[in-house]
Amino acid sequence: MAFYISQVVHRDDYKTTDWSGGKTTEIGIAPKGSEYADRDFLWRLSSATVDVEESEFTSLPDYNRIIMTLKGDISLSHNGERMIDLPEFTPHRFDGGDKTVSVGKVTDFNLMLRKDICEGTVVPLRMQTGETVDIYSMLITDVPSPDEVMVYCYRGCLVVKDDDGKQFRIESGDTLRLSGNFRETSWQAKAEEGTLAVAACVHYIPRTAEEAEKQVKSDMEALKKKLEQ
Repeated sequence: MAFYISQVVHRDDYKTTDWSGGKTTEIGIAPKGSEYADRDFLWRLSSATVDVEESEFTSLPDYNRIIMTLKGDISLSHNGERMIDLPEFTPHRFDGGDKTVSVGKVTDFNLMLRKDICEGTVVPLRMQTGETVDIYSMLITDVPSPDEVMVYCYRGCLVVKDDDGKQFRIESGDTLRLSGNFRETSWQAKAEEGTLAVAACVHYIPRTAEEAEKQVKSDMEALKKKLEQ
């Protein structure tokens, strides 16, 4: 049985900002209240448009990244190496600190993961009407113990159901976010029409007792300062 907190986020709830090559829409970020500009987040999920033929990605040396195009093909070069061609719905991992140049106008999907704190994966879902897949089984191939699961519906409509029969309907532009204990469970996603979607998950890497204690002290000091303001 899974124990989790669920939330369906609609496209009108997202935050969209400009970047040097187009626009980026933030789908999810943790912890709550963190800001991309401050680089204080543990992970961030977003979709961006690349509106220029050639662009250079923002340097993010503290993060690992996974990118996948939702519309259009893109070619990437890291640190001056040969171009890597990425067709639609092909996940690609790279170091956020690499000097990355892209060629191609696309809409993409990004997962950013704080190094040494988070790991994760991205799985494309291209489904025909009536098709059903077990999202959890697909995700744990790369990440055995996910702590956060997100399902983003790019086009179409999905109904996601858990072991207990609880179900969530997500339409084009919606994201289902699940946080909690997902061990020994399944998540059945059924397409009500031809659907393009993405499943992503994040696992928080266990820390030593010393590191955890240090973090708790830091959090307590920050809380104390906030209360004193």
